[in-house]
Amino acid sequence: MPAPEAQPGSEASGASPAASPIEALPAHPDTAGEHLVLRVLQASPHDTVGALRQRLAAGVEVDSAEAVYLLDARRRLLGRVPIARLLQARAEQRLADIAIAPVPAVRVNADQEHVASLAIQHGLTSVPVVDRRGHFAGVVPALALLEVLRREHVEDLHRFAGIGPEDTNRARDAVEAPPTRRARDRLPWLLVGLVGSMLATWIVAGFEATLQARVAIAFFVPGIVYLADAVGTQSEAIAVRGLSLSRLPLARLLAGELRTGLLIGLTLAVLVLGPVWWWFGDADLALAVAVALLAASACATTIGFALPWLLARTGRDPAFGSGPIATIIQDVLSLLIYFWTVQALLF
Repeated sequence: MPAPEAQPGSEASGASPAASPIEALPAHPDTAGEHLVLRVLQASPHDTVGALRQRLAAGVEVDSAEAVYLLDARRRLLGRVPIARLLQARAEQRLADIAIAPVPAVRVNADQEHVASLAIQHGLTSVPVVDRRGHFAGVVPALALLEVLRREHVEDLHRFAGIGPEDTNRARDAVEAPPTRRARDRLPWLLVGLVGSMLATWIVAGFEATLQARVAIAFFVPGIVYLADAVGTQSEAIAVRGLSLSRLPLARLLAGELRTGLLIGLTLAVLVLGPVWWWFGDADLALAVAVALLAASACATTIGFALPWLLARTGRDPAFGSGPIATIIQDVLSLLIYFWTVQALLF
């Protein structure tokens, strides 16, 4: 529903600058416009603290009162004065002298997750919104930011579990829905997983001769697959949310995650080397298991971090890079790495 135009000179806004026309703002779902409120505290940077306090004491109706937003005559956002700072300032001070500037703002069509991330990065309790011409339109208030974070969290949990997207306003319905609908929401990714499991079975069958030659090789398949998958899941969880918050170049982030995977893999390899050697009395087998675990861990961290980034680059939510699809890729590669390592070191 289109948002109404703000009236900056009204008593409700507490503003003094003259207004420039503001275009109608569409409230598309999952954008800043959906959560936009118009009645906020506004003032001119030339106003004094005392004058603004008097206007506020006379009574104003607002939807968000976390801060006073300073606007020029064309409704350009110049700064913000948190209410706590306004109450502590001297009456004769100008608002411009106590304002925080510049103020990060978002366009009305900005994705809601970006809005919430911006609030976290800059410690904002409300996020200013401007139209495409840069005119101040209102804010996304604190309560809406909390709702956005909750909604995005629920969606990510669904995707981690391989469940189809749900309307998070009806999250309870996902639990109380008929079994047929629940199955419909969960099956798509699981069918992909079924294909992946068939591929993994085919890979193991391809190394039948290796397994027949040394049966003990098969004992470590579940452990290698599980540990690599666990390492990759950790990287996915970090990447899904971290990519939206970090401003570092991808190459630097990926290199750091790869080093982390190598360090984790090296630690696990050292820990497993001695017990396998002692239990089976086979140093070559213990070395093969340790090397495979090191390589699989490094590979899993890279995939777990890179897959969400690739999805984000194609305009998809990075959370789609987690759950069953990432598990399939990691499991298949872990099997290949393990059997290739075993063949290289034992035969």
